[in-house]
Amino acid sequence: MRITSIGHAGLLLETAAGRIVCDPWFTPAYFGSWVPFPDNTGIDPGPLTHADYLHVSHLHRDHFDPDWLKRHMSKDVTVLLPDYPVPHLRDALADLGFHRFVQTRNDEVTELDGGLRVLISALVSPTDGPIGDSALAVDDGRVRVFNQNDARPVASGPIEEFGPLHAHFLQFSGAIWYPMVYDFPERMKRTLGQRKRLNGMARALSYIEQYRASHVLPFAGPPCFLDEDLFHLNDFGQDDTNVFPDQFAFLDFLRERGRDNAHLFLTGTTVELTPDHECAVTQIPDEEIARIRDRRPYLLAYQQKTRPVIDRILGELPQDRSDLVGRLKEWVEPLLRTADHTCAGVNGRILLDVGAVDGGDDEAIVFDFLSREIVAHDGRPFRYRFRAARPLIERLVRDRAEDWVNELFLSCRFEASRSGPYNEFVYTFFKSLSQARMAYVEGYYAESSGVEEYALADGHVVQRHCPHLKADLVRFGTVADGVLTCRLHGWEFELATGRCLTSDDRKLAVRPQEPLDTPPGEADAAYPRIAGGFPADPAVNGITS
Repeated sequence: MRITSIGHAGLLLETAAGRIVCDPWFTPAYFGSWVPFPDNTGIDPGPLTHADYLHVSHLHRDHFDPDWLKRHMSKDVTVLLPDYPVPHLRDALADLGFHRFVQTRNDEVTELDGGLRVLISALVSPTDGPIGDSALAVDDGRVRVFNQNDARPVASGPIEEFGPLHAHFLQFSGAIWYPMVYDFPERMKRTLGQRKRLNGMARALSYIEQYRASHVLPFAGPPCFLDEDLFHLNDFGQDDTNVFPDQFAFLDFLRERGRDNAHLFLTGTTVELTPDHECAVTQIPDEEIARIRDRRPYLLAYQQKTRPVIDRILGELPQDRSDLVGRLKEWVEPLLRTADHTCAGVNGRILLDVGAVDGGDDEAIVFDFLSREIVAHDGRPFRYRFRAARPLIERLVRDRAEDWVNELFLSCRFEASRSGPYNEFVYTFFKSLSQARMAYVEGYYAESSGVEEYALADGHVVQRHCPHLKADLVRFGTVADGVLTCRLHGWEFELATGRCLTSDDRKLAVRPQEPLDTPPGEADAAYPRIAGGFPADPAVNGITS
């Protein structure tokens, strides 16, 4: 098997049974903040265009590059889909014109043409990636490799059973904005940065020890920051407080701990793996490696080359002012009304400081999770604060960007402060700004709480959250003619049996209603009721899968 780095987490796998392209990323991401490192603009797209298979691990923009995919990738390629409970990745690829999909099952082997075997391990917690992350194992009958990229943690068992592995490709330098954007004292930032850097590399080492591959290929980071405002985020000399260590630093880390089976795997590097676990590395020229190691001159030249692209991205941001409070009220308040677990988890207020760049006034907007409303700040205390330039917020609001983490937070183009520790619910809220995402997140938290929730539906007690994408059936369910329909995506369930009429792999938990379920005179005291009536067409409500 021959494997070539095409930059960052991008791979071209040339196997005995076909070619697989993984996570091709070439376009500066997150408002132009992240740029592939080293420079991969010289990669010839020709060998990638007509690959047999495409695997996009998740929707973070340093893995999912819609501009490049639209321009260069054949839309007839077969896409290997992780088993995500939400369809956003498939929808995004279908919107680009891809139409051949192989839907895998989580942690189960899928047999492809020519004897090629793949196993995709999908992570489905709301905190994983943009609500989902995945890793790919490949076996072509001669060699087995594991492309872990950003996925963590991957459940113990399935990958080990798929092996033994010839090679393990993994991330070691995470995607993060902490602690750089926080208003911590500088000494505290340095201490936290040092801890974050070491923890990230130690975590990668633990995965190496878990999967015990013959060869280790570190990749999937770090990016580089070429915008002048963010240039200081780069690690220019293995700064032990910088959270973005490069491959050279990680390889040193591994050698210091007795690991000698890891290889430098930069953009353009190719490895040939044989059935007897040998690995031949064809490296890029020594002078190019020396240039990359001498980071500052390399990045300054790369910055000049990339500046027009970044300037174009920033220049396309809105430069006028809109009624942000009004737009957010219309968009976000309906979500807050359905977000019981999220609101309880945040249990406070978030202040969004919108910084003016046009000579106008700043604007302070409050996301109030106590009253579940969006208002102009009136002086009441808040627990969390974010500040960003107005054009960035205008773009997010006008586009109704459902995942601010995948746009604003990873860009590092903001400032933050908080009272108290990190709050997972704040993070998850800002990646769940659509009805479908919020329904899934609320259902996930409801199931994870260990408290079983039920509802009444036409003489039956049923699970409250839809087995498809966890939508609250009290809000989105309707009953007619013995069929319960979830209006969020139109899935139907037979009340008498719980059988799904839409798909054969979901079932609704259901039992006949008993007298104790509804005390006399208090029809809804034990369980809330799902409304009867004719189900609405989900497309009429603008809600589709």
